[in-house]
Amino acid sequence: MASICVAGGTGQVGREVVRLALDAGHAVTSLSRHVPPPGSEKHHDGATYVAGDVTTGEGLAAALEGVDVVIDCLEGQFGKAQREFADGGARLLASAHLAGVGRAVALSIINCDLSRYSYYVSKAGKERKYAASPLETVVVRATQFHGLVAMIFAAGAKVRLIPVFKRTRFQTISPVDVARALLDAAMESASPERHRLRTLGGPEVLTMRQMAESWKAVTGARGTIVEVPLPGAMGAFLRSGNNLIPGQKDGVETFVSWLEKRRESL
Repeated sequence: MASICVAGGTGQVGREVVRLALDAGHAVTSLSRHVPPPGSEKHHDGATYVAGDVTTGEGLAAALEGVDVVIDCLEGQFGKAQREFADGGARLLASAHLAGVGRAVALSIINCDLSRYSYYVSKAGKERKYAASPLETVVVRATQFHGLVAMIFAAGAKVRLIPVFKRTRFQTISPVDVARALLDAAMESASPERHRLRTLGGPEVLTMRQMAESWKAVTGARGTIVEVPLPGAMGAFLRSGNNLIPGQKDGVETFVSWLEKRRESL
């Protein structure tokens, strides 16, 4: 059994990593800016929770003490967190190296280095920090999460117009499937290749319209499905198909099965 620190351990993927690692018998420390209260959905009994921030370095030494491997699930989507995303990753890696951590695993996005979209650019910058680290590292690039597309549909349904982007397909994946892959990467045997890259794809490739129709059927939401253009760097990325790895279908939970489990909360 190993001692694992999950950075971003209260996020949508991080808390699943914490749960799976505890179930496997590992000692788990969850690092996040805010410690969740006991009894909340983000709190797992048996884990140690440490408040910290990779943008300042606060709490990192305490969270990484005695740790064998760190799993970085930090998202950093907005504001300062995004602007300093790569630097935050470098700060986490440096602290892990000082603490004697042997391996670092990071969650990233499929083909993020092929996009000019700012969030994806920040992910690619962080990947470069991992590739330059003195630690053994594994970067796991996943396709988009089921929840991303569901969130777009839910926002549109408030005004009875459910948007689907023209000429766009998705290969979405469940956070649980991604968490399992991250934990597997953390526990895999040592390799002579010091810095490794893994890719992870959802179980099916669907048009956005197909996903919207499924979302309406499962949730019972009312609204007209409307095709809309998506301009800018993100639109170009999606239309190019760079968000897909159709020859690699690793995830188990489909979009519909994920929706059905969350029917009451959607």
